[in-house]
Amino acid sequence: MKKLSWTNKYRKGALQLFSFLFMILCLTGCGTSGREVVDEKKDDTGIKIGFSVDSLVVERWEKDRDIFVTKAGELGAEVNFQNASGSIENQKKQIGYLIDRDVDVIVIVAGDSEMFSEEVEAAHKKGIKVIAYDRMLMNADVDLYISFDNTEVGRLMGEAFSEKLKKGAKVMMVNGPTTDNNVALVSAGFEEVAGINQWTITDISYTDGWKQELAYDYINEHIDMAKEADAIMCGNDAIAGQVISALSENRIVGDILVAGQDADLDACQRVVEKTQFMTVYKPIDTLAETAAKYAVRLAKGDLSEELLTENNGKYDIPCIYVTPYAVTIDNIDEMIIDSGFHMRSDVYLNVTQ
Repeated sequence: MKKLSWTNKYRKGALQLFSFLFMILCLTGCGTSGREVVDEKKDDTGIKIGFSVDSLVVERWEKDRDIFVTKAGELGAEVNFQNASGSIENQKKQIGYLIDRDVDVIVIVAGDSEMFSEEVEAAHKKGIKVIAYDRMLMNADVDLYISFDNTEVGRLMGEAFSEKLKKGAKVMMVNGPTTDNNVALVSAGFEEVAGINQWTITDISYTDGWKQELAYDYINEHIDMAKEADAIMCGNDAIAGQVISALSENRIVGDILVAGQDADLDACQRVVEKTQFMTVYKPIDTLAETAAKYAVRLAKGDLSEELLTENNGKYDIPCIYVTPYAVTIDNIDEMIIDSGFHMRSDVYLNVTQ
């Protein structure tokens, strides 16, 4: 009888202990579950923006990213930034990831303008808006295109050259990749001015994937042609830098006018050093802040204003254009330094004033 009584007492104590532990576990579980629900609700009420860039190899994209993220944060939005490191497949996967994350808007700087129509369609099926940033997405039903007037960029290069070149001058063109729709627009603007001035375009080349070192190789391989040229139009400042390096090694730097775009710091330094004739300043802060504002507006369903449209091969896409500006040694202080884009001490680092 004593043994049975002790067993019952033991079982009763064990049951009480088990019940107590179970209650603690339930309370702890409910607490954890409650925190997860709160977090999910917080995420659902905030605006989530995905930003996909093909690569950060070009200097300016880090500025675009930082300005966009800052402005979006000021407007109450969270940005999920993805860098594809130059791989189209990576960019496709990363956009798919952003779609799975159920963001409200995806902003895309496309590595190939022709390759993302399926991703745009997939985003729309989940109610996600898509902005083509700086580069148009061709044959894709994007909700908005925000960029600089790229045809005007090409015109500005040509018009700057026209102040120095005579009719019949020889010009080479070292463009970016054919996969970037902006390259065709910039080229069209430049060739328009070249035609008006009756310049001879002796050769047109393209740098795959914006790989600037290819421009260096190209000039060295065509150095005889370069020596005969009066000017070289370059797809951006990074390409211009490599072209100038090749010209320098062949002791003809400064004899040939070189143009680029983006107003990178080293390009501005070359302008004041008189090795690069001009660059095109594109106010990135205006572009990135405008994109952030409109991304938030799209997320809220607030885009009722009338905008210009541009056909991307299949659809007429609402567009917002930001004005670019030509920069030479004559106006670099006003355009670049006074605007705060670069500091005077940095621009004139290698020049005695």
